[in-house]
Amino acid sequence: MSSNQIIERAIGSLANIMRMYVETHMRFGELFKVDPEEAIDNLDRTFEMKLEAFHTLYDVSKGLFPYFGNGDTTVLLAVRNAIHHRNHPLFHSLNRRLYLDTDLDRWCGASFLLASHPTLHGIPIQMSHYVRLDDLDARLDPSCASPYLDTIVGSDKAVRRMEGIDMQLKLPAIRDRGLRDRYPKDQIYLDLMPIFVSAVCKVFKAMKAAGVAFRGFDAETYAVPFTSEIEVDLSSPSLKRLQVGGLGPPVIVDV
Repeated sequence: MSSNQIIERAIGSLANIMRMYVETHMRFGELFKVDPEEAIDNLDRTFEMKLEAFHTLYDVSKGLFPYFGNGDTTVLLAVRNAIHHRNHPLFHSLNRRLYLDTDLDRWCGASFLLASHPTLHGIPIQMSHYVRLDDLDARLDPSCASPYLDTIVGSDKAVRRMEGIDMQLKLPAIRDRGLRDRYPKDQIYLDLMPIFVSAVCKVFKAMKAAGVAFRGFDAETYAVPFTSEIEVDLSSPSLKRLQVGGLGPPVIVDV
């Protein structure tokens, strides 16, 4: 089997799991009414499956794309590695925190700052996967002196990695807004979904340019939008506020 064929299979697997995630997301609302735990776990596990499939694609194609030269792909690989080893309490979703780890009533009156990255074409990404921004800092930023810091990467390299992520994803602007508006650090969340979409777009374009084929229904379906239609604006994070009230579900508003 040639190297291109190996990459083609990895692309097909990633595209298949991306479709599975979309289907899980479509069933989420109805299932949540009946069994919130199953609905949230299904969605979170399929997102983690996407990260695993992306990492597999990285393993077989890293000679064709500078994964660690881009903030979005670097974040996905770092979060995947952290979740894969799971020797820490980091990177659990906002849904899990609100509905499973605690009772929603415990957050009555609380606000969460939700940061995401918009698309350049203006059509929003309809799915989201929010994790705490300070979890990312705890795992990747040596200046935080966190016990959960990724120690596989040397200190100098870790500093440069975090500087690149901050610069490309504009995370300091999110932290600054949270500080100005006095949000507790553990109530500032980052949406990984646009970062995932941005990363896949870049990698799929590189694979296409290298002559790698997109074989199979799912790969062929995702090839066009992810190589010629979708583009995420990583330079301008959008901010919203999630407000937990006493009655009804939490409400998300612009800030």
